[in-house]
Amino acid sequence: MATIITMPRLSDTMTEGTVATWLKKVGDKISEGDILAEIETDKATMEFESFNEGTLLYIGIPEGETAPIDSLLAIIGEEGEDVSALIAGDATPAAAEAPAATAEVTKPTETKTAAAAPAALPEGVIVVTMPRLSDTMTEGTVATWLKKVGDVIAEGDILAEIETDKATMEFESFNEGTLLYIGIEEGDSAPIDSLLAIIGPAGTDISGIAQGFTAGGSAPAAATEEAKPAAAAQAQEPATTVATDGGRIFASPLAKKIASDKGVNLAQVKGSGENGRIVKSDIENFTPAAAAAPAAPAPAKSEAPAAAAPKLFVPAGEVVTEEIKNSQMRKIIAKRLAESLFTAPHYNLVIEVTMDDAMKSRVTINSLPDTKVSFNDMVIKACALALKKHPKINSQWSADAITINHHVNIGVAVAVEDGLVVPVLKFTDAMSLSQIGASVRDLAGRAKNKKLGPAEMEGSTFTVSNLGMFGITEFNSIINQPNSAILSVGAIVEKPVVKNGQIVVGNTMMLSLACDHRTIDGATGAQFLQTLKQYIENPVTMLA
Repeated sequence: MATIITMPRLSDTMTEGTVATWLKKVGDKISEGDILAEIETDKATMEFESFNEGTLLYIGIPEGETAPIDSLLAIIGEEGEDVSALIAGDATPAAAEAPAATAEVTKPTETKTAAAAPAALPEGVIVVTMPRLSDTMTEGTVATWLKKVGDVIAEGDILAEIETDKATMEFESFNEGTLLYIGIEEGDSAPIDSLLAIIGPAGTDISGIAQGFTAGGSAPAAATEEAKPAAAAQAQEPATTVATDGGRIFASPLAKKIASDKGVNLAQVKGSGENGRIVKSDIENFTPAAAAAPAAPAPAKSEAPAAAAPKLFVPAGEVVTEEIKNSQMRKIIAKRLAESLFTAPHYNLVIEVTMDDAMKSRVTINSLPDTKVSFNDMVIKACALALKKHPKINSQWSADAITINHHVNIGVAVAVEDGLVVPVLKFTDAMSLSQIGASVRDLAGRAKNKKLGPAEMEGSTFTVSNLGMFGITEFNSIINQPNSAILSVGAIVEKPVVKNGQIVVGNTMMLSLACDHRTIDGATGAQFLQTLKQYIENPVTMLA
């Protein structure tokens, strides 16, 4: 079914937008995360990202033209689909709505009908509310305030780090003034649209505004700043990264992607965009010869490393408890896993895989220059190939239909300090073993440093969880919905095995596939495991 994409609201004061450049044309295949166009707002020119997959069937606003927000921007659907009714405006409201994720990302902060806030704000005062930084976010936690009451705020300053259900992100100010009030203290959580802060001229009396929010009200929409994550790499705002000298570099998502593909260090690129922002043309025109000398490394800090936290002393014979406040991530993990286990009828299939040839192949592969492949990378590659042969495993359940995904996006479970995140390898089946290895290392590293954006943890069609490095030989995972299956990978164990009627020493690994019985029958799951086993036991077949 075709989806209408409307002109998004990309800033709190935006009423219309201009299409500066279309990066896709009618007939092009669109993947989730592709940049459709560059849209000029009243504040900046920003890249607009697709949250849908399909074919670009129609462009409603040509390059250079301006239109109000919510105007028909484009239509994405199946190739050859008739969208004349949508273009003519005959679509039903349900069909004309952008997907929930798009709507949530681009919609302005809503004004509550029962608002108790003042009818008008003092001149220059801006109310900042808890932003919606991901499509599934319902509340956020202020991890760290980087500014304090009384500080002068410039446009682009980072006010705070906000923890969502998916990541911890920097929150950037789009206004100038003095930080007059902080509504949510460090470590506290609050629903989206709650009063986060107030910015305005120094000395302004804002007590009535704060009390209005405390009573459950909301400021007028025109006076409310819609927050954006500075490092979420979303289409709404330029992404940021950190230079080696501690400074911040502003770069668009597309520029970052091209730089990553070309191996360009963004710290060496001079941005031509607004406020020095690096855009696509800067990367394309960049030559290493023109780069400035690399910045000198920051001097080492003189202070000694922090001492390890003292162990809790427990007197003999006394009852001692310790309460650890649940992080936002931990709350969401608990909610999602409970929903998965209690709604999807799980069952598990277990198979033992001989790893002798895989071990020999890995040694050979890793002997190549600049190549590092793990056993987990080999399992991921084998899963991607097996999913192409057994697409029913690569499915999703809904009340009306089962969706078979013919693209393969494998989520890789990564343990972090606060719980578990699942970054996604997009189009895994098209990746080589070395590409999978490099991508997994990059995603896992940034996951542990809380540098992943929400888009990098969305869109999985299958998940792999590996506890083999901890010596766990066999375990069963809970399905990462909306996936229909998850593979649990155990440790490689050296033990006696029977080969050709003889007992010899061999290396084996246990794989456990948790399936949703609503979408995957036992025989289907078993056939998938048989194919997976053949790939892993004969790694040369994965290179064909």
